[in-house]
Amino acid sequence: MDAIDRILSARPFNLDETGRDWVRSTLGAMDRAAKVRQLFVHICFGTGPEVVERITALAPAGITKFFGPDAQAELDTLDALRAAAPIPYLVSADLEGSRMSLPFGTEVPNPLALAAVDDVQASATIARIMAEEARAAGINWSFTPVLDINALFRSPIVATRGLGTDPARIRAHALAHIAGLQAQGVAATAKHWPGEGNDDRDQHLVTTINPLSVADWHATHGALYRAAIEAGVMAVMSAHIAFPAYVLAHDPDAGIEACRPASVSPLLNQTLLRGELGFNGVIVSDATPMAGFGAWAHRDEMLPQVISSGCDVILFSDEPEADIARIETALDDGRLTHARLDEALIRILGLKAALGLHRTGRDPADRARLFNPANARIAEEVTARAPTLVKDVQGILPLSPDRHRRVLVYSTGIVTPLHGEGQAMIFPDLLRAEGFEVTEHQPGDRTDQRDFDLVLFLMGEETLLTRGRIFLDWNRLTGGMFGAMQRHWHEVPTALISFGYPYYLYDAPRMPCVVNAYATMDTMQRATLDCLLGCAPFRGTNPVDPFCGLPDARF
Repeated sequence: MDAIDRILSARPFNLDETGRDWVRSTLGAMDRAAKVRQLFVHICFGTGPEVVERITALAPAGITKFFGPDAQAELDTLDALRAAAPIPYLVSADLEGSRMSLPFGTEVPNPLALAAVDDVQASATIARIMAEEARAAGINWSFTPVLDINALFRSPIVATRGLGTDPARIRAHALAHIAGLQAQGVAATAKHWPGEGNDDRDQHLVTTINPLSVADWHATHGALYRAAIEAGVMAVMSAHIAFPAYVLAHDPDAGIEACRPASVSPLLNQTLLRGELGFNGVIVSDATPMAGFGAWAHRDEMLPQVISSGCDVILFSDEPEADIARIETALDDGRLTHARLDEALIRILGLKAALGLHRTGRDPADRARLFNPANARIAEEVTARAPTLVKDVQGILPLSPDRHRRVLVYSTGIVTPLHGEGQAMIFPDLLRAEGFEVTEHQPGDRTDQRDFDLVLFLMGEETLLTRGRIFLDWNRLTGGMFGAMQRHWHEVPTALISFGYPYYLYDAPRMPCVVNAYATMDTMQRATLDCLLGCAPFRGTNPVDPFCGLPDARF
């Protein structure tokens, strides 16, 4: 049995002879230059012929598409890309819900909102909706689910992208997500290997560390990855996260090597993930332009190590031609072997065949399946179950124009990693439509909160990659030092509603009324207002500790 039969007849590929023969013939027809280019998945922004020409010239394994709002232009570009591909592309996306969904698809909750709903069937349904629309658009690979654990509330990289703090809850919803995606022909990816959330820093900015003992890791993160592998997850994303305890168990004198990121660690990728956990699918690195990767060593040294250390796919490149040359040089000088190159290509091509791309990889988008009113209704019903009443110690709720007519709003607006700051929420206008008189605080205003019947803090900060820390920035929110120090909630009914980060009580433990709604989509804002008005119950349950372990935050 050759390597193709040994790897691809087994789980998660389960390829029949026809699929294995396609991999064999495709690999056999590739020269070294084509093989090297197939190691990459490039980021892809924009639309039009220039984008198609650029990607086609690079001839990668695939692209990760970040979509703009123009569905027609985006789908036309993807159709043209697929038609021009020498080998069918893996087209990937982070199908994480909320603002990380297709902008022209159904609005769906993000992972933390689904964990608050805590209905495994609902999570499976949302995964199905996302996968149907993704596949209709031509996406066949999702970099989800996030298996990270919200162990430290200050972790900005997990927050709303994760499924909470309880490994059992994470496991149940992650497995539903994997099954929902892969049943529709979209490969799922468990991330971020070997497990994020026990370090309160962001691997976009620094190589983070999983500080657990080997035994504790196996009981938590390790158990989650074992479950995903047993469920047939097709890919794992190896991140820029170190696991010192595991390395030191193999070499007590490892020194700085104990903090080597997983993305370039043979011990973590080959010995632990492939060997001990038995994972046979595709290992994709996390994005290599991230500082958690680049801070470790020079890219000339690092990039070939991604493949030689056990990853099969290099994710993203700021300088594709230079990175291709780096791999070529490593093949020339022996740092990367041809056998390892071919093994990576077998899994990459095997994933394409397992997804049926050797048959359908050049088909145009099935646009009729993108806009489904039935899916929108289902997603809205699930979204409406997410808003969570954290506390209301003064009995402010339900809100009413009769009691709370004059409303002062402080707001961050909507802030997301890829969309920047300053997007307006619809929530103030929703309040106005209900008969409230809403004043939105502006920088420089010297407003006296006591002139109003209700003060609302509306936060729209979903997980903010590269932010470093997420916190309630009183100074910025209120417009200066003097406003930042005001606390009139003993005189004026006051509430904080978060459509994102769930931990603001750390910075305002005595805030009398707090609602966590987890996601900024318009449907979530409407559902939350229904709950605040008493038109619908709060049905969400806390998937994290919103009190941040503080003794006074519950009161």
